[in-house]
Amino acid sequence: MRTSFSGLVGSLLLASTVAVGAADLPADRFGPADLARLAEVDEPAFAPDGESVVYTVTVTNVAKDETQADLWRVGYDGSDRTQLTNTPRNDEWAPAWSPDGRWLAFLSDRGSDDAQTQVWAMPVGGGEARALTNLPGGVDDFEWSPDSQRLVLVAMDRERPAGAPKPRNPPPIVTDRFHFKQDIDGYLGARRSHLYLHDVADGQTTQLTSGGHDETYPSWAPDGRRIVYVTQRGEDADRHSQVSLYLIEPRAGATEQLLAQLDGADSDSVEGLRPQWSPDGHRIAFLQGGAEKWIYYAPMQLAIIDAATGAVHVPAPIDRWFSHVRWSPDGKSVLALIEQSRATRLSRIDIVSGKVTPLTTGAGTDAGFAVSRQGRLVMLAGDDVTPNELGALEKGRVRPLGTHNAWLAAKQLARFEDITFKSKDGTSIDGFVVKPLDYVPGRRYPTILRLHGGPVYQFSHEFMPDWQAYAARGFVIVAANPRGSSGRGFDFARAIYADWGNKDVQDVLAAVDYVVAAGIADPDRLGVGGRSYGGILTNYLIASDTRFKAAVSGAGASNFLALYGHDMYVREYELELGTPWANRAAWDRVSYPFLHADRIKTPTLFYCAEDDFNVPCNGSEQMYQALRSLGVPTQLVVYPGENHELEVPSYLQDRLERLLDWNVQHLLPDGMAAK
Repeated sequence: MRTSFSGLVGSLLLASTVAVGAADLPADRFGPADLARLAEVDEPAFAPDGESVVYTVTVTNVAKDETQADLWRVGYDGSDRTQLTNTPRNDEWAPAWSPDGRWLAFLSDRGSDDAQTQVWAMPVGGGEARALTNLPGGVDDFEWSPDSQRLVLVAMDRERPAGAPKPRNPPPIVTDRFHFKQDIDGYLGARRSHLYLHDVADGQTTQLTSGGHDETYPSWAPDGRRIVYVTQRGEDADRHSQVSLYLIEPRAGATEQLLAQLDGADSDSVEGLRPQWSPDGHRIAFLQGGAEKWIYYAPMQLAIIDAATGAVHVPAPIDRWFSHVRWSPDGKSVLALIEQSRATRLSRIDIVSGKVTPLTTGAGTDAGFAVSRQGRLVMLAGDDVTPNELGALEKGRVRPLGTHNAWLAAKQLARFEDITFKSKDGTSIDGFVVKPLDYVPGRRYPTILRLHGGPVYQFSHEFMPDWQAYAARGFVIVAANPRGSSGRGFDFARAIYADWGNKDVQDVLAAVDYVVAAGIADPDRLGVGGRSYGGILTNYLIASDTRFKAAVSGAGASNFLALYGHDMYVREYELELGTPWANRAAWDRVSYPFLHADRIKTPTLFYCAEDDFNVPCNGSEQMYQALRSLGVPTQLVVYPGENHELEVPSYLQDRLERLLDWNVQHLLPDGMAAK
């Protein structure tokens, strides 16, 4: 039945060309079809001599209706930009130079259609790439040893004993874990991720760790004698979020050694979490969360750990979110991305004084970086009209190293205007207004209130394809970073703790009031929409206020009692809300859009992904069914075989077309153009 259902829905989606997608847009406007032209640049890595950088570029293979990742290289001076791999049927990612500069290793799913991900390597001097590993379950992560002779690998336990034939049908899923399911990974059984040591010369692979726990993010000490890694241990590690750093010698039979235990709430979602050894091997830089009860609401802080004693020091407790930590070559400072309101900045943190110095300025957002042994910096950064691109940071200025989205120069794109306004209780809220490309002062426009996911996330000066598509069609976008958002510290984020749909609803409604009072938004043509927590907040909003004439709720939910044990957040629910049987009032309170669905009058489009274990489809299905029962105009769209983040290019285009069409249909009932 599952195959038939997926095939049917897929056929319906692809056969249903919505009106706005087929509408003619001027060639210089950004539309849904342009999604397939965007290239995503990521994962920069310096060559050991600092003279070149390798990175990944992900593009859309329209013929196959899937994305494709390849490796590129560019000189630090911007010369000789070259595509290193070109495998239309496979992907290459996670590039890593061997420390001796002879090899470029990477992860790839090359081989047969069902090939597992393995570590591959190509000689830097030229020649074909070859597979270095051949683990039955594939490789999830790896790192070179300092002498370039070995790799430490992260790989899952075997699915079945060596030599056992593949069964005709999958075996039953059996688990006794508290955390028993995960988006993308699916149901979690007894298999775990462990460390392996791979000898490059003889091809032998040796298992280093084992047991009923996972090991991730391994990192070699500079002298090659120890490996530090991240793990969660305890009698029932699924029930807590405390991470530990362990050490192990790179040899068979070595004994693990606990180095330090840290609060690491929601650490799996933090970028750049791999522990980083100082150049002298005496310290380790890592990211530490707050008290466990605050889960993802507490900012991740830079922690410096003594590699001999495990003592932990937080050099710069500035109440902001840190990510992507890297040591400077002299070991006196750490480089990191630090989130501020509406922007993320690459900054330098002095380890002794704790002084934080931003290295970039302007209306943009830094998304990643790499530092060479010689102290050179390259970074990924973008802004309102520029997707992330690679550039060299020199004396506070970014020198571009080429662009993979040059075609956007021919498009008219909208800039974001910063706004700050007061919520109902006087709290200051930051946000953006994006005006239509043909905006005429004094004229009011149909307006979309855009809500972000998370909830601990924020909108920044970054390229937003849907915002550009709305601006091209004549809509105003107003976006707020309400309480619960990141970028403004712990107290601002935890203001909605166990109280979803209250203060954040007040804050985003204040954004609407702001653009109406400014004469920008037409109060009779207001729409709202978001995805993930943005979809959840959309449901809260339309159950609280009837002024909206259209809503789009993506991957959302409202009846949280139905999600307990069904999605992957049972630990987080119990920490924040308690158990349903012991704290029913809290669960009813946060479920009010479903329990009081009769308050909703707004025509609402719900969409979800069939295989989403993050926010499963039952959240959208229940709200759709409630509105259908109540006679409120509604529609449900299910994307077959997809997880929480949609990946199929045609589905991404379909989604944006449907969002535009729904708002045109309900905000422009007289059929007039949205401009």
